[in-house]
Amino acid sequence: MKISKERCVGCANCVPICSVGAIYIGDDGLAEINTETCVECHNCYRSLSFEHLQPGLTRTIRRVLKKMSLRFQPDPDVCPTEAFIPDELSWPRIVRRAFSDPMVTHESTGVHGRGTEEVKTNDVSHRIKAGDVGVVIEFGRPGIGVYFREVQKATMALAAAGVVFEEGNPVTQMMADRAIGTIREDVLDEKVLSCIVEVTVSLADTAKALQTVKQICRAAETVISIGVSTVCNEDGSEPLREILEREGYQTGWAKVNLGLGRASNASISTGGTRS
Repeated sequence: MKISKERCVGCANCVPICSVGAIYIGDDGLAEINTETCVECHNCYRSLSFEHLQPGLTRTIRRVLKKMSLRFQPDPDVCPTEAFIPDELSWPRIVRRAFSDPMVTHESTGVHGRGTEEVKTNDVSHRIKAGDVGVVIEFGRPGIGVYFREVQKATMALAAAGVVFEEGNPVTQMMADRAIGTIREDVLDEKVLSCIVEVTVSLADTAKALQTVKQICRAAETVISIGVSTVCNEDGSEPLREILEREGYQTGWAKVNLGLGRASNASISTGGTRS
């Protein structure tokens, strides 16, 4: 994303809109974007309404009014001169938008946003099978984001713990070697709003995987959220809860698939391969 110096009038309406604090007012009094911090989420472009005031005249009016201790300020949800210009992104920077803009579809999985259905469609995808435990680790959030170099530290630790990376996940699709958890070298310095790593382990290996995730969290330079899922027994019981409580987690029901779904997409993943 760019902000046109010719169009910007320095109203600063865009500054609080940025989800990672990449927009600021420069020494010239006009808005700029820190391209290293920007994750190409396009939140600024979508959130502001655009008006088409004449930039030169608007800047002059603002300067004159300022000398009289008055102020011309557009409504807070408006860019008065349509100063934002979306970039034509190329690889690898386009990865930022793929993981950060919820309106963009991941080419590798065909899913919007962070590019994965997780276990929300387990009724039909059967990512998590009876006796397995799915572990979801989300890196980054608005306000902080995450670099893939940071994510790779986690995927390498998880690979060493013997997990299976989910095939229908965009981070998995960017891996160079799933056996050791490395991610493509050319995307490691790309920053995204957030991304999700999904792995599967057996019930017997769940405690080991959770302990690995704890170690990852202690060394992380971003926010990490975790979730686990499993398939209940026919009587509604599930052995995962006991494992979680033994590892010191409070448990509760979050999302429940009732088994009423029907496959409508032949490309839905049927699970990964064990590394």
